[in-house]
Amino acid sequence: MYGLNTVSLDSKGRLAIPAKYRSNLVENNETKIVVTKDPQYPSLKIYPESEWNKISSKLQSLQGLDPIVRSLQWTILGNAHVIDIDLAGRMLALIPLELRKYADIADQKQICIIGMGDKFEVWNINNWDKRQMGGPLSTEILDVVLPESIKSMSF
Repeated sequence: MYGLNTVSLDSKGRLAIPAKYRSNLVENNETKIVVTKDPQYPSLKIYPESEWNKISSKLQSLQGLDPIVRSLQWTILGNAHVIDIDLAGRMLALIPLELRKYADIADQKQICIIGMGDKFEVWNINNWDKRQMGGPLSTEILDVVLPESIKSMSF
């Protein structure tokens, strides 16, 4: 599941998973996805349930007394929403309002979905364009020094 897609966000805050990604979800019998905040950028991460189970287990097993680890757990686990998807339909996913606000897509008609292999990212088109041009975003967090327990994780 790779590549950039521009998709519509309907008035209820739903997006349709692009057709080129649906086949992968159907093949793997993924009936749920999980959407959560990206801890570094003003964007969202969407994981198929099987991938989410791996990531959430790893995050839960980390030492919560480390303030950076705890912050990541709050951001990723604490903001996660499980969404049922209809494998036979358009695979509409309702993105909760608080997550749409975080990613600056609450008032957007068009958004970007970027396939990142085993997950998707959801971006405001303008923010995505700025990031691709190398420009900073006012809400990105790049200066955090990650503990060793986190550095090997892919999320």
